[in-house]
Amino acid sequence: MDKVIANLINEDIQHFWHPCAQMKDYETLKPVVVTGASESYIHLHDGSKIIDGISSWWCKSLGHNHPRLKAALKQQIDKFEHVMLAHTTNETIVNLSAKLAQLMPALNKVFYASDGANAVEIAIKMSLHAHKLHGNNHRKHFLALSNSYHGETLGALSVSDLGIYREAYQELLFNSNFITPIPYVSGTHDPLWNNCETQWQQVEAMLTPFKDSAAAIVIEPILQGAGGMKIYSQDFLRRLRTWTQQHGIHLIADEIMTGFGRSGKMLACEHANIQPDFLCLGKGLTSGWLPMSAMLTSDKIYDLFYDDYERGKSFLHSHTFAGNALAASVALETLAIMDDENICQKATTLGELLHKAMLEVAEKTNRLTNVRSIGAMAAADLINDDPTRRLGFEVYQQAMQLGALVRPIGNTLYWLPPLTMDLATLEELQKITTNAIMAVNF
Repeated sequence: MDKVIANLINEDIQHFWHPCAQMKDYETLKPVVVTGASESYIHLHDGSKIIDGISSWWCKSLGHNHPRLKAALKQQIDKFEHVMLAHTTNETIVNLSAKLAQLMPALNKVFYASDGANAVEIAIKMSLHAHKLHGNNHRKHFLALSNSYHGETLGALSVSDLGIYREAYQELLFNSNFITPIPYVSGTHDPLWNNCETQWQQVEAMLTPFKDSAAAIVIEPILQGAGGMKIYSQDFLRRLRTWTQQHGIHLIADEIMTGFGRSGKMLACEHANIQPDFLCLGKGLTSGWLPMSAMLTSDKIYDLFYDDYERGKSFLHSHTFAGNALAASVALETLAIMDDENICQKATTLGELLHKAMLEVAEKTNRLTNVRSIGAMAAADLINDDPTRRLGFEVYQQAMQLGALVRPIGNTLYWLPPLTMDLATLEELQKITTNAIMAVNF
């Protein structure tokens, strides 16, 4: 290894605490040094490249280094980079807000934040506050789906059901109840996709005690990400929305990962033809170029807070870089590209290829079960007879050496590539994944 690169890696390990990591792993799995990225590839210091099979934590929906996004960013740089949005406005943020308001016509008020978890925090706070302004002080309880994940800030973590993320901070979290059973499906052709009556009866019985005290139910619509890329019935989502409407309970849809084409629809909520009270967006909003998130809600919620300042109804939540002009310029161009290039249809077509390829990997390796897919996401579970073994981590290491970033969630292997990935790259990703699994001693 080149001495300069070796020193860089040593400096990294000495000073840099990597996200979502046990740093001891870096003793044996050194970080790779990135020097560039383009389309579906990440370029490394030695001239090699690896396939970005998970869209760099699910955000690079249009791939790396998209020329139109680069041009939009440069154009905005020539104007200005950031001005606080309190009592200012600009053409870029106005145009973006108008475009986002078109995603779901009933949700035409946009509130900006810096990352996905904080968009969820805003929705939780706004829901509780709105109920208070409505005189419903008894509505202060939050529910979420079992196996859910909404971020790692304290409010978002309180409505997340993954113990590995929340157990150490239990004393800081507010109590939430988690809905079960979830009618999981393998895809849109699963019978449960269109009819989950049996499971719904159990869920409704679980929900009934909260019908008069719940403020909101928080969901990842259709596809649960960090919980293992699990897909659930659109009929369940539709029934859940009907139930919340019947009982005056808000529905918060966390589309941080699923938004902007990932599920084959612009928004995953469209699979069930529902509109939530709060819609949280991020990741693909800027196609992973800059940190930005947004929370959309309705005039009905907005009007509750609209009054003379002295009445004390203001929603006083703020982020310094909320609606940053550079991020907004890229987000606006992302939406234009999605329309111009029919990205949602491309995601559906890519998804069919991903599903077929994952089935072939399962058949060839005989080490995968529960193959499932929706939109441009395919997943399967590694067959692991030893629960103490980090089998997914072993496959991850092998795949990195062979040229692909796949990074399983536990023992769930998944592909969630850029929506623009071409067939040749997908075939290479399939080959590398197969060889990585075969290289591990089961």
